[in-house]
Amino acid sequence: MRVIGLISGTSMDAIDVAVADLVLDGPRVVLTPVEHAEHPFPEELRTPPTSAADLCVLDTRLGQAFAEVAARYRGDLVASLGQTLHHWVEDGRCLGTLQLGQPAWIAEATGLPVVADLRVRDVAAGGHGAPLASTLDALWLADFDGPATALNIGGIANVTKISPEGVTAYDTGPGNALMDVAMTVMTGGRRTRDTDGEFALRGTVRADLLDRLLADPYYARPAPKSTGKEHFNRAYLDRVAEGLTIQAEDLLATLTELTARTIAAECAGTVIGSGGGMRNPALVAALRRRVDLRTSDELGLPAAGKEAYLAALLGFLTWHGLPANVPSATGAAGPRPLGSITPGRYPLRLPEPAVTAVTGLTISGHRWPAGHRRRGDGGDRART
Repeated sequence: MRVIGLISGTSMDAIDVAVADLVLDGPRVVLTPVEHAEHPFPEELRTPPTSAADLCVLDTRLGQAFAEVAARYRGDLVASLGQTLHHWVEDGRCLGTLQLGQPAWIAEATGLPVVADLRVRDVAAGGHGAPLASTLDALWLADFDGPATALNIGGIANVTKISPEGVTAYDTGPGNALMDVAMTVMTGGRRTRDTDGEFALRGTVRADLLDRLLADPYYARPAPKSTGKEHFNRAYLDRVAEGLTIQAEDLLATLTELTARTIAAECAGTVIGSGGGMRNPALVAALRRRVDLRTSDELGLPAAGKEAYLAALLGFLTWHGLPANVPSATGAAGPRPLGSITPGRYPLRLPEPAVTAVTGLTISGHRWPAGHRRRGDGGDRART
């Protein structure tokens, strides 16, 4: 079936869409990338809500924005990861999570059923509801002759580590989030990111600020763990930098170094990168100095569309009655089907639930490089 995947990441720089053909082939899902794109995020929707009325408006407008994007593509099903507004974590435990972008608007505009609200079931089962990228990564890298680490750098960076001991996944800390905050403040909102690492490449890392940033207790917490802009935000950066006078270029260089260092500390083996941060040459260079970094494009999965392809995969699994979380990664009590389904224009007709557990993911037309294919191995550790 053809699935349209949608997501707006924590950077809120675009609505990402990917269209994938997906089919069950015994214990494997075969994913054929069809197309992917980025659509501008509506500027007027960046302002955080301050009342129930604001929240209602934002949920509606985001739903309409997602609907407008989805209606440009053809498929059988839409899967939306939405826009995370708040991720509630206390004492290392996730207590709730809120994604906006009302799916009824998407169903109305496209006529297709929509799978949405994909995180909260995992949270209800004791997990963090993140990083759900672990589902795609664990299946995709099940046959990789590891160890390997799948890395996604959005506003928050997350890793999925595959080894003979199993699968672990968690947020490492800020990806682009603090860099975006710094650029937004310094330019009065005229620029929201350090495009091409322009400022960072001209700056020098300030050891005094970096030491303060690295002292954050989040980095020492054991996995599973998750974080977000509720923690790594402007107020946080103002507090950490209090009393220091720092040039803009040095601030960006230091924040880039923070992201690179905290990511590299959590990686093992071949690192397969994706996400918006991989388009920042200053950050990529800092990572390459520390890890064996490749892009997911090299291994068959477009890096720019990976999170939207993830949404499509999660929706496909839900549609077939299959669990779509990795408990060892999120901390959930066990495998769970994820999301809720909003019917489309016609009566909802679900297929018979799949009875074979999915243990692998094949990207159609792609073969692992020589020396990285381990046939018949890794299925159990990738089980969702």
